[in-house]
Amino acid sequence: MQDSLVEYGARRVIITITAILCALLEIVDSTIVNVALNEMKGNLGATLSEVGWVITAYAIGNVIIVPMTSWLSQQFGRRNYFAVSIVIFTIFSFLCGNATNIWELVFFRLMQGIGGGALLVTSQTIITESYPIEKRSMAQAIYGLGVIIGPTLGPPLGGYIVDNYSWPFIFYINIPIGIVATLLTLQFVRSPKFSEKKSASEVDWLGIFLLAITVGSLQYILERGHEDDWFESKVILTLTIVSFFGFILFLWRELTYKFPIVELRVLKNGNLRIGTVMSFILGFGLYGSTFIIPLYTQSILGWTALQSGALMIPAALTTAFMMPIIGKLLTRGAKQQILVSLGLFIFFIYSFWGYKLLTPDTGKDAFFWMLIVRGAGLGLLFIPITSLSLSTLKGPQIGQGAAFTGMMRQLGGSFGVAAITTFIANKSMFYRNDMVAKLDVNSLNVQQRIAGLKASFVAKGMTPDQALGSAYKILDLSVMKQSTVLAYMDVFLYLGLMFLFCIPFILFIKNKKGGETIDLSEAMH
Repeated sequence: MQDSLVEYGARRVIITITAILCALLEIVDSTIVNVALNEMKGNLGATLSEVGWVITAYAIGNVIIVPMTSWLSQQFGRRNYFAVSIVIFTIFSFLCGNATNIWELVFFRLMQGIGGGALLVTSQTIITESYPIEKRSMAQAIYGLGVIIGPTLGPPLGGYIVDNYSWPFIFYINIPIGIVATLLTLQFVRSPKFSEKKSASEVDWLGIFLLAITVGSLQYILERGHEDDWFESKVILTLTIVSFFGFILFLWRELTYKFPIVELRVLKNGNLRIGTVMSFILGFGLYGSTFIIPLYTQSILGWTALQSGALMIPAALTTAFMMPIIGKLLTRGAKQQILVSLGLFIFFIYSFWGYKLLTPDTGKDAFFWMLIVRGAGLGLLFIPITSLSLSTLKGPQIGQGAAFTGMMRQLGGSFGVAAITTFIANKSMFYRNDMVAKLDVNSLNVQQRIAGLKASFVAKGMTPDQALGSAYKILDLSVMKQSTVLAYMDVFLYLGLMFLFCIPFILFIKNKKGGETIDLSEAMH
């Protein structure tokens, strides 16, 4: 139980690799499944909305455990907690691959998410504490690489595995990595000195319960809301009430109990408050746009999973290239507000570009520079937001602050995906009705188009009646496609405006007095 956890030479390299491997395992696993949903659906005989649960369950497991990580590390010792998390994650990965029906798979994914949530936050702590103070921003940059490249690696990797093997292998791939990571953790990672362990009677069981039902219900509402038509569904209505009252009781409990499981008093810090909101918005934009581009390229342009995944790689590499540079700038004392504002503005440019670029048949090359711009914007947002929110905290508060920003990033992502799916469905219906109203059967253009289509179908050997029906079908499909594209364009426009609106708020943040460089060390418990 050492005071200083700073490592040098080969040990530091090994610890860094272990921690990044674990963070990658966790993040790649949240997106790799998206590509395999169709195969799972057929294989396990599930409906589309049942299969959606494979993603939902994992997210719920994650979001429940993340706020508790700082407390759990204290309770069991960080090394043990980290190793056990990897083991849980690995065992349930194996079980996921062996699941025989959809609900088994969903339960195993929930457990996998509970193991995985720890990997993300704890690996950040471990990396940061292994570097001396003057290299902390670099440590953040190294960790950031993992976090940003992860969601991008998921789909192409998943696409490749599903095309060449079968879906269980997207889970089996975790097993060898998990075993290696566990052994390396037990061998090399050190635990900091314990804060006092709490006896079972002092543990905030009520807090844990309230936290689980509040965030669990909220995550459920966000993931399933669109499928179940929001408040038309009794379940969602009930859960909304549960999460509302759960939240209020949770606040009361944490502020009055002697040993709270989540330390809410940290939020008195103004920078952390702004940082927490910014993390939410970052999650919204990061996961939202990672979700919308593959969706557009696959559903409108008809690309394969592998193609649409590969499209995102240059953007991720740009971010990877930016990270160390940003780390260096921060170490030299660049102002985070300026970097974040610049990042937000670049993200606005990217979104506006997307708004201008989308058509029912945009070419492959058109996306390249737009996504490079996205990569640059993300690079400017990720580290500065983290260090900004934690810059004026001290000691154990930093770990608690990091748990907040981590949880808000996850929730932001879920909010983003839920909002975007609902928005696209509603907007495309709106545009469709609008277009159908303008398609006048008596107009010459419409008649010529129908006649042309009908003639081509008759030439293929259909009867005139069938041909006319097919012609109308084609017209209907093209209206549908156009209206969906318009909805996607709106998503880009509104995402961009949201980022633009945030800039003034960022410039209000107060600097740390004396302008010293920031110690991110504690940031990560």
